[in-house]
Parts: sequence; C-alpha cells; structure tokens
Amino acid sequence: MCGIAGLFDLRGRRDFPRDLVERMNTVQFHRGPDEGGFHFEPGVALAHRRLSIIDLSTGQQPLANEDGSVIVVFNGEIYNFQELVPELQALGHVFRTHSDTEVIVHAWEQWGEDCVRRFRGMFAFALWDRNRDTLFLARDRLGVKPLFYALLADGQFLFGSELKVLMAHPSLPREIEPQAIEEYFALGYVPEPRSIYKAALKLPPGHTLTLRRGQPMPATREYWDVRFTLSNPMSMEDACDELLARLRESVRLRMIAEVPLGAFLSGGVDSSAVVATMAGISATPVNTCSISFDDPAYDEGAYAREVAQRYGTNHFVETVASDDFDLIDTLARLYDEPYADSSAMPTYRVCQLARKRVTVALSGDGGDEAMGGYRRYRLHAMEERARNMLPLSLRRPLFGTLGKLYPKADWAPRVFRAKTTFEGLSRDAVEGYFHSVSILRDPMRARLFSSSLKKELAGYNAVEVFRHHAARAGTDDALALVQYIDMKTYLVGDINTKVDRASMAHSLEVREPLMDHPLVEWLATLPSSLKLQGQQGKLLFKRALEPQLSQEILYRPKMGFAVPLSRWFRGPLRERVRNSLLGDTLAGSGLFDRSYLEHLVSAHQAGTRDYSAPIWTLLMFEAFLAQSQGIATAPELAAA
Repeated sequence: MCGIAGLFDLRGRRDFPRDLVERMNTVQFHRGPDEGGFHFEPGVALAHRRLSIIDLSTGQQPLANEDGSVIVVFNGEIYNFQELVPELQALGHVFRTHSDTEVIVHAWEQWGEDCVRRFRGMFAFALWDRNRDTLFLARDRLGVKPLFYALLADGQFLFGSELKVLMAHPSLPREIEPQAIEEYFALGYVPEPRSIYKAALKLPPGHTLTLRRGQPMPATREYWDVRFTLSNPMSMEDACDELLARLRESVRLRMIAEVPLGAFLSGGVDSSAVVATMAGISATPVNTCSISFDDPAYDEGAYAREVAQRYGTNHFVETVASDDFDLIDTLARLYDEPYADSSAMPTYRVCQLARKRVTVALSGDGGDEAMGGYRRYRLHAMEERARNMLPLSLRRPLFGTLGKLYPKADWAPRVFRAKTTFEGLSRDAVEGYFHSVSILRDPMRARLFSSSLKKELAGYNAVEVFRHHAARAGTDDALALVQYIDMKTYLVGDINTKVDRASMAHSLEVREPLMDHPLVEWLATLPSSLKLQGQQGKLLFKRALEPQLSQEILYRPKMGFAVPLSRWFRGPLRERVRNSLLGDTLAGSGLFDRSYLEHLVSAHQAGTRDYSAPIWTLLMFEAFLAQSQGIATAPELAAA
C-alpha cells in the first residue's frame, strides 16, 4: 500500500520544481513510510511513497520497463500478478523484479488501455509512456483505492492519492463547490467524481483517464460496471457451495504477503466469515484484532472472542472508552474534505491496534452491499411493495400530507408508523431510498442553508446523484437497484474512504475479500430472493456459513461500529457543540442560517429532539473549514 503523486504538462515540457514535488509527496508520508522515490523529465514528474508488502528488496517505485520509456507509480495490489507474469513472459516481456507493480508496466505495453481489464485487485496508478507522450491513470473497479486530480489554468495536471497532495500545490484554487456542500449534508460524504473543491475531482471507480500532450483534457473512460442480471437459476444449496469456493479463492489471493498478516474481527457476519476462511487456509494461527467498548450497548467483544476461540486465532483486543471523542480534529486532517461517518473513530482505533501486530489486515467490508445485508434494504423492499399498490399521482398527495401531519402514527400498521415511511411512500423508488438514507433530509437542508448558498445551488438537489446511477443500473428490481446505487455511492464515498484513510494513517494495508470483482459479478447474477427474504437479509451468505459459525453470530441483529453521539452532545461535548455550531467559523462562512443552527443545538441539548446526526455532520464541516487553510504534515499525523 502506497501513496502516489505527480505533475504533467498538457501544453509543453516545463520543468517542475523538485521542492514542489517533494512537498506534494511528503504530505502523504504516512501512506508509505518505508521508502520514497521520484522521476523527473521535461513535462513530467512522478512521486511515490512505499509501504513494502511484496518483493521487499526490489519493488521500489517509480518502476520502469527495460528501456525506461514506460514508468509507473502504483498504490494497491494486483492479486493475480503471479498468473499474469508467465503470460507476459511468453509474449516476450522481461521481468527484473518479483513485484506486482512490474506487471502493470508490461501489461500496458502489451494491451494498452485495456490492461486494467486483466487486473484483479485494488489499485490506483499513473503510468507515463514517453514514446506515446501519454499519461494514463486508472482506478480499481469498486473504488477501494483513491485517486484525486486537477487541471490548472496554465495546463498543469496534478494527481495524488489524497486531496492533501493536490492542496500542497500553491496554485490549486481553494473555492468550495456548492453542489458538494449539498451532497455532503445529504449523504455525509462528497460522492465521486466531485470533491469539496471546484478545482479537484476524484477519478470514479472502474474508470481510466488518458492524457496526451498537446491535446485537450479528455473525459474519463469507464472500463467496468456491475450488471444485476438476476438470471442465474442456481438452487440455494448449489449457490452456497459456489459462494464458499469463491470466497476461499478471494481470501487465498489476499493472503499473499511478505510481512505479518492478520484480520479485523468485529464479531459480525462478514469479518467472522473472512477469519473462518483464513483459518481454513493458513497453516499457522491467524492474527485477529478487535476493539471492545466499555459501554455494553456498543460492545460486540463477546462475539469476536467466540469466533477467535473457535478458530484458535492469536486474538488481540483493546478497550476503547465510550467517551473516546478526542479524534474529531484528527479526522478532519485525515479526510481533507468533510466526512461525517462517526464510525471513523473506532475504525481509526482498530487500525491503530492492528498496526502494532501486522502490516496487512483483511476486512469484511463490502459484504452488505454485495449480498443485501443492510436493514434499509429490507425497509426499502417493504416500501416498494406498498408503492406498487398505488400510482405515484395518488401516493404523492396522500402520503405527503400524512408525513407532514403525523410525526408518529401508532394507529397504522407497523410499516406505516414512522413519519419517514409516510414521506418515503410519497416518492418514487429512487427518491424514497435517497430520503431514507439522507442525514439531513430535504426540509432540513432547506432550513439550514443560507439564502446565498441556496441561490448558488439554483435548485440542485443531491438526489440527482442517485438518479444518475439508477438510470444506469439496468434493473428495476427493488433490492438490486439500491445495491447498485450503494456500490456507486456509499461503498466508495463512505466505507472505502473511511477504511483507506484510517488504515493509511497508521501505514496499515487493508484488503477486502468481499469486494473481489469476480465474486461481486457472480453475486449480481443471482436472484434477489437468495439474498433477501422477508426480514432476513444476506440470506445466502448466512446459509452458506452455518457449518462454520454459530446461529447467534449469523442471525443476531447487526450492530455496527456505533458511538454514543447523542449522549456526548448533551454531556461532555456540550460546550464544544455550542461553540462550534454557533461560533465564528460556521457563521463567517455565509453558508448557514444561524437561527436554525441555534434551534438544532438548543432542541438537542434540551432533550426535545435527537439531532445528533445533523450536529455531527456540522461539527465535521466546521472542523474542515477550520483546518482547510493548512495541510496536515507527516509529523502531525504521526502525533495524532
């Protein structure tokens, strides 16, 4: 796992200052503390920070082909590199190292832009081909690894693994993108391809970008998408057998390393499945790491211990205080742009623990999206059945009115009791799902935003992000549609972002077997009835794992990495909340209505409403604004 950075002159062959490139590389020192490397030539500068995982002695980057005409900087892992090497050797390519990085160079020489279709892994890389005068950038299919870029007015193209790399360039404009603010306060993150700044973009997952000197900036090119065909007629028994075989292969590929390796173990279904599979492959006990909480309401430690004992792992546990809220400012430095998933705090802590024991950790991320595990999927399926009973022209006025009149409706059937459900039923499927996952729903954002911000937005609504992806989903199946939307938004912008920044802050590589793209593609061919039946999500996965994990592990309610925000904001963080939300930083931004900020704080702290999620979202935005004029350095990150 590494960090990449670089500059490319689209118009000419200017020499880039070495101190500038070194500065851009240094701000991501935490991503690769083992080594740093550079390549300079007229019009091109490449930089790399290395965390050594494979081929420790000869895998340094930037890495070139035999004659030095093709040079790459790479972040991630190509898990099938051992299969590609002999194929490329048979085609005449000569390898000088045993690293997966060199496969990228020769695959480019052989297959050009289509080389990415041959790679199985998590990756973001930039490749310079001098003979073609071309810079080629690529990002993995599911967006596990990040890649930011920007084009300056003078033709300088810059890229990096984190936004702070681009921010280290003094000429990058710092103007905030209003539509990114709208999206952040709806979703809790800024979804691809946007960033919080107008000038900077994220390369979307499954896309490449090919730049040629002297030519205008091109559009990105999609090379992969998941297709939910739902047409595979497998029985539950056969699907269970194939799922376990595919999971075993995915885990085996991700256990290739020349450094200490282990796994996160929360006690949930996904991480427990990964650990059970690792134990069946490994000749030695698996290293597992867990965070426990001193508040039983948030602690899954007993379930993690059960799995660890069953499989004889070397289990390492640290207890985190329920009032572990000292990371707020640290998170703002790590994420560079507003990011409002409070589970980033325990994720940071478990990465911190894991790095004391291992350099590579396997996780269970991606299982809920691929196999239909989220509770909101079940609720959405129920709402869709209700929506199908009446046309939208009748539902919108009927349930829209009920949603306004009844904050709660105990007289109604259970599915109709919540205000949110009424509001959701008054919308179409995409609007309804967006409404259900929004942190601040449309009416709240309308009250929160200042008149000047609303004028800049000119009616733009973040639901357009979901509509864009829904139009490309190729399915109207209730579960498959929202799985697809989540894979393009929540999985990338929230889950993968959270894990990448938290792990890289500790120079830890995290690998995700449940995001293996052949596994995801295969699961997308299975009928939704194998994944979701009634109130039971992730059905196929749980049935397949019944011989390996207890009923309690498999079928207990999902907990997740929650933190007690509501209590914090009425107790130990009471003054921090008041000072942050009502202080000069937010007020001076001109983005928010102060009277509504005062309402959020007063109503929450009085106990009349639970506004913990909106308050956290505002706290993280305030922390971003307060730090946006500075760049977190490697020593600062280490100190955190």
